[in-house]
Amino acid sequence: MDIHSEAYIAEAEELLSELESSLLELEISPEDTDLINRAFRALHTIKGSGAMFGFEDIARFTHEIETVFDFVRDGKIKITKELINLTLQSCDIIKIFLKNTEQTSAEDEIKAIQIVNSFRKMVKEYCETEIEKNNEEIAKEISNEKLINIFFKPEQNIFLTGTNPLCLLEELKGMGAAIIFGEINSKINPDEFNPEYCYAEWSIILRTDRTENEIRDVFIFVEDQCELRFEKIAEKEENVPDVKFEELCECVFSLSNKNISDIENCISKIRKQSDCAITEKNEIQQSAAEKETEVNKSKKEKNKSNSAAGSNLKVSSEKLDRLVDLVGELVTVQSRLTQISAKYNLHDLTLISEEVERLTTDLRDNAMGIRMMPIGNTFANFSRLVRDLSNELGKMVELQTEGAETELDKTVIDKLNEPLVHLIRNCIDHGIEMPEERRKKGKSTRGVIKLSAVHSGGDVLIKVSDDGAGLNPEKIKKKAVDKGIISKDAELTENEIFQLITKPGFSTAENITNISGRGVGTDVVIKAIENLRGSLDIKSEADKGTVITLRIPLTLAIIEGLLVKISSSYYIFPLSTVKECVELTKDEIKKSGGRKMANVRGSLVPYINIREKFNIDGQVPEIQQVVITEVNERRIGFIVDQVIGEHQTVIKSLGKVYKNIKEISGATILGDGTLALILDLLKLIEWEENDSVNNYGRLQ
Repeated sequence: MDIHSEAYIAEAEELLSELESSLLELEISPEDTDLINRAFRALHTIKGSGAMFGFEDIARFTHEIETVFDFVRDGKIKITKELINLTLQSCDIIKIFLKNTEQTSAEDEIKAIQIVNSFRKMVKEYCETEIEKNNEEIAKEISNEKLINIFFKPEQNIFLTGTNPLCLLEELKGMGAAIIFGEINSKINPDEFNPEYCYAEWSIILRTDRTENEIRDVFIFVEDQCELRFEKIAEKEENVPDVKFEELCECVFSLSNKNISDIENCISKIRKQSDCAITEKNEIQQSAAEKETEVNKSKKEKNKSNSAAGSNLKVSSEKLDRLVDLVGELVTVQSRLTQISAKYNLHDLTLISEEVERLTTDLRDNAMGIRMMPIGNTFANFSRLVRDLSNELGKMVELQTEGAETELDKTVIDKLNEPLVHLIRNCIDHGIEMPEERRKKGKSTRGVIKLSAVHSGGDVLIKVSDDGAGLNPEKIKKKAVDKGIISKDAELTENEIFQLITKPGFSTAENITNISGRGVGTDVVIKAIENLRGSLDIKSEADKGTVITLRIPLTLAIIEGLLVKISSSYYIFPLSTVKECVELTKDEIKKSGGRKMANVRGSLVPYINIREKFNIDGQVPEIQQVVITEVNERRIGFIVDQVIGEHQTVIKSLGKVYKNIKEISGATILGDGTLALILDLLKLIEWEENDSVNNYGRLQ
């Protein structure tokens, strides 16, 4: 596949996402003309670009949908649920065409044909109804020709986008009789002439029966790259002979100074000579058209200004990944330079090291900022999922979102899509009740699923909540016992019972359906979250609903860490979890009576001895350090020998040999080449709790 096809597929996927969003909003506000125009533009661009880059199947298929939405745009066909459903199904077909560019299945082709026939039926029904209603009026509308003056001045760099203005003029000529008059900018400095720039502008006098929207569609791909004005000159009446247009042609081409003002004078002269003078009504209409043109021109200039201010540059994710990798290597080299400057204590070298460190930090922040994307785009994609699934189950469900502007690393966002899909499906299937049941409980018949995102230190908290029936602890525990996940006499807190739904194969569904019941959904979620070095928390209340909170790191590439040392080994704590560091003496350990508790300003904080957990040999210092962290809203301490300080940590993944070591999430290379392991604090806590033999060892 060539780069142009890849670019089209990427653009088409973005347009399909925008089209789906517009359709879902249209279902709520069917009279919104802005939404209708947005949907039409997306369809028109998919069709036009598809034909340009060789995707003929997509172009032909989309043309049928575009035809219907052209009628919708003109107010001839109304937005209905049937039309929305049909267009959403069309989006799915186009996505299939994009994925299977070489060959599509017979089943997909049959479905596409059925959809096309349904759209054609809509158009046919409209035409038959309108002809029966007023056949003469339609005939008059079709035969009604207009004389329009069009001014077209493209931006100088229009050739650089691959656009040929002459092709647009040829398309205009196919709409009726036309006078096309071009002029070159006479103020060009020969020394500054650029052969790749366009210095021409055109005036077109067009006699046509097409609507202004149809004429504007010729320029739909270059609207933001040109100055475009329309002026209606005259309506063709039955008593105006065709020779009038011929006279206009002769007059225009006989002008010595062919500018817009002269053309308008020529038109005025012919009007005066014509037997059919323009009536006062037409003058009023012309004045109104001129005012509308000025308003449109003002809007266009404003849009161009906004576009210039917020211009974006598309870069492939592979290039960004490579940039971050290089920045990571630079961070490692900078760490080595800092270490050497500290070793030799040379003033000039120290100054250089500090300057390199500052620049590296700025470069790191900028590189990571480039990969940051608002999570709102991902949230918006779930509107279609909620709509289709609630309709399938016969439920009424509304999706609400908050914090759409919250930014995460693109890599993280890509990996979040699947777990969020499973959580939302579970909310609709297991959480939200049927409308009649909700009515009996005194609730609104329409359930609510809420997606929210907010920054929390170096993490992002993503909450998926519903106002449904909530989780039933007794039912969950009974199911876990039946499946052998826990013993019958196991004593678990309510939160621990809720965590059982994340176990592989666990499901409370009575029947297996195509939506749920196989016990893989939440298991997939927990694995995906663990791969992101995140955590999951579940809270629920009967008949109030369930809230599932995902705590996800902002990025998977470079983090701020706290470097510590145990014997000769180095470890990294994610700095966002660290709250403080305190000292712990051997006497204090003895006084605790074997309980793993540290007295921190009068408060007891449970701790984990990493030396014991990892069986690290070596002399234990008289005074150890306790790194106090906050994990899932719990204060937990970790004993280390020495706290070295903050460290920019470039995360390196461990090999397949270490895939079963859950307590280590990765590694980083220090300035002297030494390896430091990045601790997964949540897994360390779970390990300690599983190894506990009494309540004193249990971390509360």
